[in-house]
Amino acid sequence: MFARRRPASVAASADNAYDPYASVTDWDPAPRGAAPADVDDDAPPTGEPVAAKGAKGRTFTGIAAAAVTTVLAVVVAGQVTDTRDGDVQSQSTTDQAARDARDSATRGDDRPSPSPSADVAPLTYEQKMGAKYALSATLKGPGKFDAVPGIDKAPGKGQKYTYRVDVEQGLGLDAELFAQAVQKTLNDDRSWAHSGARTFERIYSGKPDFVITLASPGTTADWCAKSGLDTTVDNVSCNSDATERVMINAYRWAQGSKTYGDKMYAYRQMLINHEVGHRLGYPHVTCDKNGDLAPVMQQQTKFLEYDGIRCLPNPWPYPKS
Repeated sequence: MFARRRPASVAASADNAYDPYASVTDWDPAPRGAAPADVDDDAPPTGEPVAAKGAKGRTFTGIAAAAVTTVLAVVVAGQVTDTRDGDVQSQSTTDQAARDARDSATRGDDRPSPSPSADVAPLTYEQKMGAKYALSATLKGPGKFDAVPGIDKAPGKGQKYTYRVDVEQGLGLDAELFAQAVQKTLNDDRSWAHSGARTFERIYSGKPDFVITLASPGTTADWCAKSGLDTTVDNVSCNSDATERVMINAYRWAQGSKTYGDKMYAYRQMLINHEVGHRLGYPHVTCDKNGDLAPVMQQQTKFLEYDGIRCLPNPWPYPKS
């Protein structure tokens, strides 16, 4: 920064010191060659003459002083700029180092950075059908049902049966999985569609031949009681033949039975085939030889062994040998 110029009156102060850095326009107001006021004009000159410092000499002196001032200002400004640039660069380097340290601490030396494109693969139909789901054995829902949207055309040319899939509200189970399981199971060649005898089609509107209903244990019991059936003893399912509903107990659908253990996929197929078998007119039966497959119309949720005969679990009306 340049210093403010002092007025001539200040320059001619008591000490009369000459300021070599003053502006070149701050001249002494006395005319050139004029003697100071307290000097006798009539006294003869003495001593060696001194080279005159006229306006030209003073101009050179002032210009030199201004040049020195300018150079000093440029140098100082450059130093300030260099210092500021250095500070900015130093701060930038420090910030980058801090970010690198945080990133390293977050990732850990031995852990690779996660890939942003890594996705978790969805469960397959088989995996969903093989899993158990949480549901209370004493749950009683509101008794209100929602039809699962969509249709599944009958794949075969046999006697066609139409059905609708209803799921009770508030179960928290996968309704689409249930509907998919019904269609796949009934139209399997090991099921009631065996050898093209029947074919099953899921509809959403209109009047079906029957309604396969997934409901809480309490609601299942209510609908089965309409047909004189008690499902509360073993918490089972039923075909309520006095109504349009084939009732699948949601507790059994979610948790299975001791007779099947962890074989949830096969157990769910058995549930569908057994209760629809009743709708088609088939009664309960049992196996008659130890080690044979249990008939699908045996009450396999309740037992696989009776009168010393041990049956093997079987979900199909026409299992392949």
